[in-house]
Amino acid sequence: MIVINIRKHPEYLEQAIAYIQSQWANRRTRKVYEDCITKNVDTKSPLPAWYLLDGDKLIGCAGLLTNDFISRMDLGPWLCALFIEKKYRGQNLGNLLIAQIKEDVATMGLEKLYLSTTHEGYYEKYDFPYIGDGYHP
Repeated sequence: MIVINIRKHPEYLEQAIAYIQSQWANRRTRKVYEDCITKNVDTKSPLPAWYLLDGDKLIGCAGLLTNDFISRMDLGPWLCALFIEKKYRGQNLGNLLIAQIKEDVATMGLEKLYLSTTHEGYYEKYDFPYIGDGYHP
């Protein structure tokens, strides 16, 4: 398995847009994902950043954003859109994406990585303690 940073491998841009949209977007949010992922390649800013997990085919994705559409604008950056194909779950593959994103965050000189989730028990295994509630529009 390899983690692909779209910024470093822009040849995956169209594939990344299609894959991430297929997992997370709906009719109203397709353009939001397309624009954000495209800006990943077009900007000199380190954020946003988008990642794919590739085995013999794409099996996962994740993003790194300044804010994950949550009321806690005082915190960041944010892990978002983590997804592993159902067939590949339970193999610690999500941690491959999380570990790469944490490494990239540290390289940026940032000390913390946040996430907003309703999943209890999963992210705590990867050093994401509950710190409080935030509100999503």
